[in-house]
Amino acid sequence: MAYKNYILVCAGTACESNKGKALYEALDKELKATGADAEAQLVKTGCFGFCEQGPIVKILPDESFYVKVGPNDAQEIVAEHIVKGRTVERLLYKEEKEKTDPRSQDISFYRKQLRIVLRNCAVINPEIIDEYIARDGYAALEKALFDMTPDQVVSEILESGLRGRGGAGFPTGRKWQFTKNVEADQKYVVCNADEGDPGAYMDRSVLEGDPHSILEAMTIAGYTVGANRGFIYIRAEYPLAIRRLNNAIAQAKEYGLLGDHILGTDFSFDIELRLGAGAFVCGEETALLASIEGKRGMPVPRPPFPAVKGLWGKPTVINNVETYANVPVILLKGSKWFNSIGTETSKGTKVFALTGKINNSGLIEVPMGTTLREIIYDIGGGIASGKKFKAAQTGGPSGGCITSEFLDTPIDYETLQSIGSMMGSGGMIVMDEDDCMVDVTKFYLEFTVDESCGKCAPCRVGGRTCYNILDRISKGKGRPDDIQKLKDIGHAMRKASLCGLGQTSPNPVTSTLRYFEEEYRAHIEDKKCPAGKCKDMLTFSIDPEKCVGCTACARRCPVPCISGEVKKTHVIDASKCIKCGQCYDACKFDAVIKA
Repeated sequence: MAYKNYILVCAGTACESNKGKALYEALDKELKATGADAEAQLVKTGCFGFCEQGPIVKILPDESFYVKVGPNDAQEIVAEHIVKGRTVERLLYKEEKEKTDPRSQDISFYRKQLRIVLRNCAVINPEIIDEYIARDGYAALEKALFDMTPDQVVSEILESGLRGRGGAGFPTGRKWQFTKNVEADQKYVVCNADEGDPGAYMDRSVLEGDPHSILEAMTIAGYTVGANRGFIYIRAEYPLAIRRLNNAIAQAKEYGLLGDHILGTDFSFDIELRLGAGAFVCGEETALLASIEGKRGMPVPRPPFPAVKGLWGKPTVINNVETYANVPVILLKGSKWFNSIGTETSKGTKVFALTGKINNSGLIEVPMGTTLREIIYDIGGGIASGKKFKAAQTGGPSGGCITSEFLDTPIDYETLQSIGSMMGSGGMIVMDEDDCMVDVTKFYLEFTVDESCGKCAPCRVGGRTCYNILDRISKGKGRPDDIQKLKDIGHAMRKASLCGLGQTSPNPVTSTLRYFEEEYRAHIEDKKCPAGKCKDMLTFSIDPEKCVGCTACARRCPVPCISGEVKKTHVIDASKCIKCGQCYDACKFDAVIKA
């Protein structure tokens, strides 16, 4: 049935947690109450990516893009837009600089993006298999089964230049080829959906918005390497993704696209979910496999690599969600098409979760080689509150900082490594002038220390020692030799740790020392935090020349430690001050001094 309008409503985790579910129900109620449901179809979609503006409602065919929509707006949208054909101006997204209300395809947030992995997110209802099929879903699987040999599939993936999007960037085709060439009575295909980096939600969004693309890709991988069983290892903290995956698996089986004799062929393949308990170390391949087997998730030495000896000792292909999502498109559009996107060594696109001190936070997908400046200023809309850009952390706890001098550097695997960072799974956290690099590094070290499995001493002892040094520095108790100690311990951890977690956990330390050593020295030698973030080093006082006695600071102080009468100068008792900064934030006259 053809409809006059299609109302797309974001139903990803972020929007659903922000009254998105209530919004959908309110729209559905209004459509039925007015009889407009005969002409307008309500579609529940995955993440639009523009999370800063959610919940989002997009109306087709005119591409009207409504932002920050609430349940109370449903009646007006239906009455005005659907029934009368008039846009609701107050809800339309406006470009700040241009003061216009562009349709979705012209919004600057999307203008420089290229959606391959996210091609179906915010387009189809992820809970209806027919909508996926209508967008060429499972056509790649059909092509592989009927028109290609396993060798031809491997060749196509190799020639595409697709590299693993989980961190190290190992060529996907080579990994598949290794497993295919091993003789074994049983092989497995595994999807690593254990996304644990702080601020990262790329894989979760793909699973919520386009689960069938992962099932299709894993089935293609199974056909290619000779496996008949697959596992998706996903965090139990992702209930919406889990529900949609289970629904997709059931639908695929019903349609003969999963299970025995797929599409009437001799090939059979099945997929099961395995729920992880949230251990960051289980993102590492061997620890993940141990967890699937029911063991404690701890890494083991490599080689042999999982491609040769993995799950239950059998050859196993492991890729992450984003890597798999590229596979169906590559088979349908061809390796040459995919190879034409990106840089010489990094092909295709990369999905980033853009967060931090940025105006337009959200989920983005850009061609490899896009510069950091384009991401932060053209797509992200610049630094929030007009502050100065300081650095961007990529690669999560295992990554490093990209500073302003590298804003115009193309982002790809090799370039990021050369400047002391890494691609990682795709988290990108933007920091401004108010962020302290010692404090940021301490945060990441605390995370990796907590998440270490403790199996090897370099990670277990080295990480804790580095954290203790950083903690001491942040409290004004740093010592002259602390910087060299951090460098030495970091070097030892990289060389001697058993797995990638321990080997890369010193990266935030070495990266910030490389570009912000003077900030460390200010903490150690001057006992000052230049960014005013490390509260043990801060002192708060009130400038008597600026204080008007409004009492705002005293009313906000939780201790209280501020004395003074109305319209008279106030004073802070330093011995009682807990350095929370409430007085600084409350004062409208710049009378509170933070030093």
